[in-house]
Amino acid sequence: MKPFHTPGLRIGLISYRSNPHCGGQGVYIRHLSQALSDLGHRVEVIAGPPDPLVNPRVKLTMLDTLDLYNPQNLFRTPRIEELKDPVNLIEWLDISAMGYPEPMTFGMRVKRYMAGRTKRYDIIHDNQSLSYGILSLARDLPVTATIHHPMTVDRRLAVKATKSYYKKLKALRWYSFIGMQKRVARKIPSIITVSDSSKTDIAREFKIPESRFKTVPIGIDLDNFFPLDHVKKQPGRLIVTNSADTPLKGLYHLLHAVKGIIDEHRDVSLTIIGTPKKNGGIENLVKKLDLGRHIDFTGRIDHHRFVREYAKAQIAVVPSMYEGFGLPVGEAMACRVPVICTTGGALPEVAGDAAKLVPPGNAKALEKAIIELLDDEQQREELACRGYERVKTKFTWEKCAMGTAQVYQEVIRDYHGL
Repeated sequence: MKPFHTPGLRIGLISYRSNPHCGGQGVYIRHLSQALSDLGHRVEVIAGPPDPLVNPRVKLTMLDTLDLYNPQNLFRTPRIEELKDPVNLIEWLDISAMGYPEPMTFGMRVKRYMAGRTKRYDIIHDNQSLSYGILSLARDLPVTATIHHPMTVDRRLAVKATKSYYKKLKALRWYSFIGMQKRVARKIPSIITVSDSSKTDIAREFKIPESRFKTVPIGIDLDNFFPLDHVKKQPGRLIVTNSADTPLKGLYHLLHAVKGIIDEHRDVSLTIIGTPKKNGGIENLVKKLDLGRHIDFTGRIDHHRFVREYAKAQIAVVPSMYEGFGLPVGEAMACRVPVICTTGGALPEVAGDAAKLVPPGNAKALEKAIIELLDDEQQREELACRGYERVKTKFTWEKCAMGTAQVYQEVIRDYHGL
């Protein structure tokens, strides 16, 4: 692609759910919108709850939703007045039938909001809602979308992880929105994705030619992730930034690896950033393996403590079964912490030669890699330094914004037949 030099695009950035504190998509919206604004573009983020906490220079439009996934009031019963809105009623009925309608219904809300407003924008950029409502906007102005990774992988792993026939059906019902996303994605002329691995996998899973994709790696927030050289490392301390019970994140396998290391009479501890689901699989596995005194769940923490937790760790572990990009790898590297990660999805692209790689879903391989790295101070230092340099040169939000703006230029030119 030719360099993009024209500032001042009017960009509508659509995001149906973008928690700025966790999850790659929330981080993506927050930092991409700021970096695009820094390049001189006018960005409006049109979002559903929670508040993505965008930069003050970025216009934020929050659309009213039922917000049924708010952890403070999960799956609340809507008021009768709320259900008089047809979109709210569709969402409530679908959720009541164990579906996940939010991408679809948020697209409906965006379409309603955009009525009479399309001339305000040069381009609309959808962040993986891939809904019919977003697609309908393509009749009036250029539209592109980012797909971080194919949700078919999440669905496959969720179904495989349970032996219960009922839970398998429940998982399939939950991921029923994927059919819509496939149909919409096939009609979007140019799609942004965050890694070559994701491009290959999405093209295969969604049956879209690879030529329709543009790979634009995302950035690492170097203002919030950095080394603290004055903080002393704690021997045997591991850190993982994922407390999720979802099989995709692979924490189950890391817990088994830690158990194996302890059984070999090694002194090791694991700091897990976040809080496990109450009575969920992770919490129950910690009890079953008798790991309570070796595990520290931090709960939600601010960036200052986050960086200190990294600084105290000898090794960061990313045990994911699959990642479309792999922010935890980049964030650990930015803190100059040596990384062990799996080869799931795009993780090797992010890690390069600056991490120790193991197969996904293999607790024994994780156990062996952790022991080897704990016993080799020189290798830890080499990986930490290589990772730090790799992040600073390859994964910045400025580069991500510049690459994204180049895609916008091509989409706008093609739309207008220039």
